[in-house]
Amino acid sequence: MESLHLFTDGSVNPATKTGYGAYIVLRDTGALPSSLRDQVKLRVFENTTPVRLELETLLWAFNETGQSGAKIIVYTDSQNIMNLPERRSRLERNNYKSDKMRPLKNADLYIEFFRIKEMLDPVFIKVKGHMASKHKDNIDKLFALVDMEARKALRKMRG
Repeated sequence: MESLHLFTDGSVNPATKTGYGAYIVLRDTGALPSSLRDQVKLRVFENTTPVRLELETLLWAFNETGQSGAKIIVYTDSQNIMNLPERRSRLERNNYKSDKMRPLKNADLYIEFFRIKEMLDPVFIKVKGHMASKHKDNIDKLFALVDMEARKALRKMRG
């Protein structure tokens, strides 16, 4: 089965609660990141937070790329996304509510995440964001490209 490598990240302005999500999908992770800038997809998200934006961006990318039938390998620096699968049973048991029985802020996204995860069965790989260039392999450089494009788009929006 063919594999698609999905790199996602986002950048949020906490003051305006506006952020940019970015992703790139590759069949091969050996390409030079500098040759791939034009392939990074960007989208603005309103009324968001860093945690919410990471999920919104991933779900957007899944919805745009998940129909291919290929195995999807997701590269993310989001601890929240990495931990969601192991939190699923507790979230469902508590009906997506906190210990104080308040609805969780991102419950809508968690529900959608689990629905899509069941359909696509992606593999999640944790990458370290923000590391020195001399320590980066090509996977890290590809992730840095997505991170950089999201940050650049957010800076442009600020003016």
